[in-house]
Amino acid sequence: MNLQTLKSNNQKKLFNYNNFFLNVVNLYKKKKLPNKILFSGPKGIGKSTFAYHLLNYIFSKNEEFKYNLNNFEIDSLNKSYNLILNNTHPNFHLIDLGEDKNVIEISQIREMINYANKSAFNNMERIILIDNAENLNLNSSNALLKIIEEPNENVFFILIFDNNKRILETLKSRCLRFNFSMTYDECVNVTNKIIQKNLHDLINKDLINHYNTIGDFIHLLNFSTSSKINISEINLKSFLINIID
Repeated sequence: MNLQTLKSNNQKKLFNYNNFFLNVVNLYKKKKLPNKILFSGPKGIGKSTFAYHLLNYIFSKNEEFKYNLNNFEIDSLNKSYNLILNNTHPNFHLIDLGEDKNVIEISQIREMINYANKSAFNNMERIILIDNAENLNLNSSNALLKIIEEPNENVFFILIFDNNKRILETLKSRCLRFNFSMTYDECVNVTNKIIQKNLHDLINKDLINHYNTIGDFIHLLNFSTSSKINISEINLKSFLINIID
């Protein structure tokens, strides 16, 4: 597996949140899932992966190779999966940090509002995913708040939020909040399943104890590959010296 290309939108297997996922799916089936939801938890804990699996379940329910709810798995041949992967699904709109940007800008929110106000391509739900919502600035937060308070029919908002940071309180109050968490051991076990290797064989014990989430571990492994630093034989102090150098 090429960890460099491993992203939330192409992780076809969902780990560790199976019962949680079933509960959210049941809310959707009963038409009780609010159209404004907030996924909250530490960065790298699996919120975005969960969101993309929910998207695929909703969009693929009448498609060939639909979401496998028994195995919590996306079929790589599924049409919606590939459209979302290429960001060309007509019922999906993504807002995230732009390249080399440190805030989500109001122009991105305005573009989304134009999308939400257009006539639907079909009768399916339209889903707007806002990843890294903690990076909304004040202007973009206020603009988003206006459309979230009175969304168009059949438009759903999913906000993904790093709860170690801040987000506009009035924005949080408009959404149903789902909290994500894993123990350290759960994060290690899930990462092992994703990379199909044992983290403890790849990362020095002194170093690994300073990282806490699946995303942390994978970013560390990617950094090791790109920088050609052997992190299986290096302690934290030596690692920091290498970074500074």
